[in-house]
Amino acid sequence: MHEPTVDSHAPILGSRQLRWADEADCAAYACKTAAAVASPSRPELANAYIELHGNLGAGKTTFVRHLLRALGVQSRIKSPTYTVMEAYDLPGLSRLPGLPDGVASHFDFYRFTDPREWVDAGFREVFAEPGLKLAEWPENAQAMLPVADLRLYIEANTDDSRSVRLEAGTMLGLALL
Repeated sequence: MHEPTVDSHAPILGSRQLRWADEADCAAYACKTAAAVASPSRPELANAYIELHGNLGAGKTTFVRHLLRALGVQSRIKSPTYTVMEAYDLPGLSRLPGLPDGVASHFDFYRFTDPREWVDAGFREVFAEPGLKLAEWPENAQAMLPVADLRLYIEANTDDSRSVRLEAGTMLGLALL
């Protein structure tokens, strides 16, 4: 499993361990997370920033796909490995009362190598706007990223199950935890 870099000093306000026996467990946890993000009593959760850590094949993109499906995305959910970011409208999920439907931005920083890409691609503006942000391989852009509300560390086990450590970095993250 990838650990946060020593220089990141990311706070941990709470943590939890999970085991996903199979993809159905991953989907079930994604549905619980979606229910929290879409909660009308906590509209600020629709603006959470969630980091996904783990080796290739650990299940980061699978979790994101299940989460976005549970939030109502009907279109094809593509891995942003080459595009770095894919945006999705979240039908029926308003960011705050009285505002239009929400949006989710799915990042994959696996191939991210140049900090200038951050500015050139407009990611500063994306992170400044309301909406759910999901980032795979965040350690490759750590210097530019805000503190994650929630971090998922996913590790594939030899029996195809997954060990998952959740860490809340903010009060929003604690609410999602």
